[in-house]
Amino acid sequence: MSTNEKIRVDKYLWAIRVFKTRSQASDACDGGKVKLNGNTVKAAKPVAIGDKFEVKTEARKWVIEVVGLIANRVAYTEAVKYYVDNTPDEDKLAPAFVPSVFQTGKRQTKIGRPTKKDRRNLDDFMGTED
Repeated sequence: MSTNEKIRVDKYLWAIRVFKTRSQASDACDGGKVKLNGNTVKAAKPVAIGDKFEVKTEARKWVIEVVGLIANRVAYTEAVKYYVDNTPDEDKLAPAFVPSVFQTGKRQTKIGRPTKKDRRNLDDFMGTED
């Protein structure tokens, strides 16, 4: 690739496999999830070697430095040659799912579905029969 060609931010992030689709990369730029030197950037901004991006994806946070320009999506082993991942270790791991309520899978007693005995007692009380 020649040095005077310009690559859009969304196309670059898609090509280095930060985003699965180019439209996801564009939406992330529009949503303020992509920052260049602390400032949000638009999808059409040209990328230059040496730029440092902070990208928040659904899976994790990325801090990358551009070391090469690439316009087309290539295999992951090739794509990693075009950027340096400076992401702190704690951000590299996806956040673990934390349930809002602790659930052991067992139902508390006397709450929820009636037992067979409870059902028979209820049927006797209501006068219903099968």
